[in-house]
Amino acid sequence: MVTKGQLESQISEAIIRFEREFMGRGPEEAKAYIVDNMILVRLRGVLTPAERHLAKIDSSPHGRTLIKQVRIELLEKARPMLESIVRDVTGCNIVSLHTEYGHR
Repeated sequence: MVTKGQLESQISEAIIRFEREFMGRGPEEAKAYIVDNMILVRLRGVLTPAERHLAKIDSSPHGRTLIKQVRIELLEKARPMLESIVRDVTGCNIVSLHTEYGHR
């Protein structure tokens, strides 16, 4: 039987592969958490060097907003792929998928 920790690790690894293959760059850090019937995945360091530069050069939030819009659109197009990744690891169907891009 697979433990919760093993499932969380497998999900993290699968999401890292997805980020590298689909988004073009893997995150600096990825951690999956299984909480009741939810899977939360926290990614850090996902922006490309060009995206980081765009976010910094514009003193208004326009650059960050543009990056966020593009990434959300890409993830919406990849939704079936993400659902398949999680289903393959967990054996469970996805009810909903939510994303949020924050910044510091």
